[in-house]
Amino acid sequence: MQALVYNGARDVVVTEVPDARIERPTDVLVRITTTNICGSDLHMYEGRTTMEPGRVLGHENLGEVVEIGSAVDRITMGDMVCLPFNVACGHCKNCETGLTGFCLTLNPGTAGAAYGFAGMGPFNGGQAELLRVPYGDFNCLRLPADATEKENDYVMLSDIFPTGWHCTELAGLRPGESAVVYGAGPIGLMAAYSALIKGASKVMVVDRHRDRLRLAEQIGAIAIDDSTGSPVEQILNLTAGEGADRGCECVGYQAHDPQGHERSNMTMNNLVRSVRPTGGIGVVGAFLPQDPGAPDDSTRRGEIPFDMGLFWFKGQQIGTGQANVKAYNRRLRNLIHTGRATPSFVISHELPLEQAPEGYRHFDARDEGWTKVVLHPDGRHR
Repeated sequence: MQALVYNGARDVVVTEVPDARIERPTDVLVRITTTNICGSDLHMYEGRTTMEPGRVLGHENLGEVVEIGSAVDRITMGDMVCLPFNVACGHCKNCETGLTGFCLTLNPGTAGAAYGFAGMGPFNGGQAELLRVPYGDFNCLRLPADATEKENDYVMLSDIFPTGWHCTELAGLRPGESAVVYGAGPIGLMAAYSALIKGASKVMVVDRHRDRLRLAEQIGAIAIDDSTGSPVEQILNLTAGEGADRGCECVGYQAHDPQGHERSNMTMNNLVRSVRPTGGIGVVGAFLPQDPGAPDDSTRRGEIPFDMGLFWFKGQQIGTGQANVKAYNRRLRNLIHTGRATPSFVISHELPLEQAPEGYRHFDARDEGWTKVVLHPDGRHR
């Protein structure tokens, strides 16, 4: 089958690899029709993880079931399904309590597994023609009859829509509260979109890329360009000096200031200053235990200087960690099905799989207009 393979930093190639196949009776085999390039794929693409060469990338996947294992009894041939980026067993202590992002079974020695991701187990990704789905009955989200019509919306259930929603949950957002989102990439836009759907009174989005800020404005958020002045001051001015009720970190450890200098602690410390006393902060931007490409020893160990004193003094709370996609994806699927949510608004480009390296180059460079790239292994190029 054709698949996108990671060779090393900024070196990915579409090539022939052995077909994904059923390996255990509980497996499902999916023919991928839509798969996305995620912002967290760029950490690997840039050589900022421990990703092994030869792996197939891709954790935002949707497609048609073409084969099922002998122990699969819920999912059937021909089903259109969306796959959570979390690969979960469904029966460990964490999975049984809904914490499928921290499965204790499928990545021995740590909590959590994912498709095509550094440090998240041996599972190849779905930027390919076929994908093996372990524990298919548990991990496949069956889609309704409008799956093909709304495919670009439903594929966002694999990661970015639930992750954005999760960030607002971690922050503790309630209807009528204000929220600030740092980062207007796909995850940040989904956090802002989720906050608006949930009834936030005011949503502010901080970034400096005009194309992304325009998308934030299109959904009803207030765009804050941090290249024009302190984002903290702008947020305080918009909240009568109090700060936002809730804050969302959707950038992660490769945050840069407007001058282009990497400052891994920038968004975290800005959030402490941007959120009101006793407010909540949700962190879904990636912060990893090891960062081989970091500029100093401390950040290579995943450590950042954090303004703990002000955080403590303000009595704030922080929730962190990757999304437990299955905790949200059914309900978010229903929002899409009924027309209440159209997360495909973030998509800027649809490419056939063979053009994936080009998509990576443009998305990584943050080129104007490249806000979200969708790949179609079946050759579609809309």
